[in-house]
Amino acid sequence: MKLNQLRQKESFALIGVILSLAWPTIIEQVMQTAVQYIDTAMVGVLGTEATAAVGATSTVGWLAYSCIFAFGIGFLAIIAQACGAGEKEAAQRAAAQSVLIVLIIGIASTVLLLSLSGIIPVFMQVEKSIQPLASVYFFILYLPSLPRTASAIFGTVLRAAGDTRTPMKVGIIVNLINIVLNCLLIYPSRTVCLAGLDFTLPGAGLGVVGAAIASAAAFTWGGLHITVVLWKHPMISPRGLSFRPDKSILRPCIRIAFPNMLQRFGTSLGFVVFAAMINSLGEIATAAHTIANTVESAFYIPGFGMETAASTLIGNAYGARDETRMKSLASMFIPLVIFLMAISGAALFFSAPALMRLFSSNEEVISLGAAVLRMVAVSEPLFGFSIIVEGMMMGVGKTREPFLFNIAGMWGIRITGTFLCTQLLGLGLISAWACMIAHNVLLFVLYLIYYTRGSWNPLRSQHLPM
Repeated sequence: MKLNQLRQKESFALIGVILSLAWPTIIEQVMQTAVQYIDTAMVGVLGTEATAAVGATSTVGWLAYSCIFAFGIGFLAIIAQACGAGEKEAAQRAAAQSVLIVLIIGIASTVLLLSLSGIIPVFMQVEKSIQPLASVYFFILYLPSLPRTASAIFGTVLRAAGDTRTPMKVGIIVNLINIVLNCLLIYPSRTVCLAGLDFTLPGAGLGVVGAAIASAAAFTWGGLHITVVLWKHPMISPRGLSFRPDKSILRPCIRIAFPNMLQRFGTSLGFVVFAAMINSLGEIATAAHTIANTVESAFYIPGFGMETAASTLIGNAYGARDETRMKSLASMFIPLVIFLMAISGAALFFSAPALMRLFSSNEEVISLGAAVLRMVAVSEPLFGFSIIVEGMMMGVGKTREPFLFNIAGMWGIRITGTFLCTQLLGLGLISAWACMIAHNVLLFVLYLIYYTRGSWNPLRSQHLPM
């Protein structure tokens, strides 16, 4: 009886630790998604053409940032394991190397993205009338690529050290800046009535360009602020350390990051090809897909928040060589994330039409977008399982298998299937999203097999003394 009570107490304690790490990350994800929501909604009132200009090139940004986020995963694994083993100096040295990587990748991505901004809308098969506007929007949005890189990698470094609240706070302020600047830059000056009083709200009337400037300014502030926080952090501040390349840090970081980089690059390139095929279906399909993608991203947030907590806590336990804790954490994370994603999927299914109406008044766009959202809502728990197992694997530095699984799903199922359906058979957006769901189902099956075999846990075969 006492043993059962003790186990229950330990379970509740673990749940408390999981939630304390996960909830700030979930709020942070909400804030990041809100930037997309706000831009899409506020630009949406300008018309379908403006919505398409904003969303048509978004997947190229995901492709470009695949390298950035992959290095973040490399540093996450190293720092989480160092913190778990109580090796503060190793964690600080890794944080110093992250500064070097931010400078290299941030500058390189700025040069690359800005130089390609005029070509990308053409490559993405954006309608000719929208191409100039989409190009300008893309150029401005990725002008602050260096601070955006800092925000992505330094945010991951802080989370690896157990600080999930700072990235959350930064995300909230970034959103507030974006909202205020959107109001001032997108629309012209206008009279607003509040509590029976009329007053003039100034505005620049820049439309889509104004939305890009607002987001760029907000992202710039976020990157600068999170850099200052890292510099002053009591546990992993890189102050006073060398920023020259350190092979003892960079080699394991690259070993972990490289498969993840290939995974993200391969899947992001798949998203680009996927979006290009959808853009070829016309303005209505492009707008419906853009809005549905934006809506759907919010409902993945609980899963991605739990994924970050899983990576950190499993990495800590692995660094301490505590196999029992790793197993206990896994047994907590999986049912919790499936439950959360089931609730999220149900909410998406029933609210899909209303959510589409937040971003568009075009009934064709609303109807098509709601249909594909209800389709994907059913697969949310399966996707939740996949990302939590992948998160645990990232915490222990296993990135090769997720790379293979995701590439097989993206190119073997989603891209091949979408090409057959839309380009050869002449089917529409619904067939493309059906291929996307089939991709999610394949990932679930592969990760389920891998998890049940215990292959995710490096300590399983080492038989280390507890």
